[in-house]
Amino acid sequence: MNVIKSQLEGVIVLEPTVLGDHRGWFMETYSESKSSEAGISLRFVQDNHSFSATKGTLRGLHYQLNPKAQSKLVRCTRGAIYDVAVDIRKGSPHFGKWFGIELSAENKKQLLIPKGFAHGFVTLSDDVEVQYKVDELYDPACDRGIIWNDPDIGIQWPTGIVPILSEKDEKAPLLKDAENNFIYGE
Repeated sequence: MNVIKSQLEGVIVLEPTVLGDHRGWFMETYSESKSSEAGISLRFVQDNHSFSATKGTLRGLHYQLNPKAQSKLVRCTRGAIYDVAVDIRKGSPHFGKWFGIELSAENKKQLLIPKGFAHGFVTLSDDVEVQYKVDELYDPACDRGIIWNDPDIGIQWPTGIVPILSEKDEKAPLLKDAENNFIYGE
C-alpha cells in the first residue's frame, strides 16, 4: 500500500498493491495491520455502498457533528468520481480549504477523510458505485451539510458537469452559516 499525504493534515490517498496475471487481479482494500503501520489507527464500524445512475450526480458536502463525527475511507468500485474533502475545523490553518482527487474502479485509489472534514463527490460517469468505511454509526440527529458551491470554499469541480442534487443538498447552508462543533487540535 502506497500512502500519499495531501496538503490537508489527515487527508490521505491510499494506493493499494494490485496483484494481477492473465486471470485478473487481487488487492487488499483494507488491512488493519498495514494501516496501523502507516499511522492510521481507526476502528471501522460500518460499510456503506451507494449507487448513482447518472453522470453529474453530486452528493455532499456532508458530515456528522460530534460526538457522532465520522472518519471515512472512500473508494469507487464502478465508474469514476471526483471526491472532495473540506477542512471545517475551527482554528485550523487550512479551515475552508479543500482537496480533490479522482477515484475510479480503474485506478483503485482510496481517500481517507478524518473527522472534522466535510465530504462530497460528483460522478464522472453513469452507473457509479461508491463504497466507504466509517468509524462511527450514522446518526440523523448529527447529520449536517454545506452547499457544494460555497464561494468561500471555491471547489473546482470538473468542468462540463451539470450537478444533479438531492433536495437536502440543494438547501444546504454556506460554511459560515453551517452548524459545526469541530475545533482544530481537539
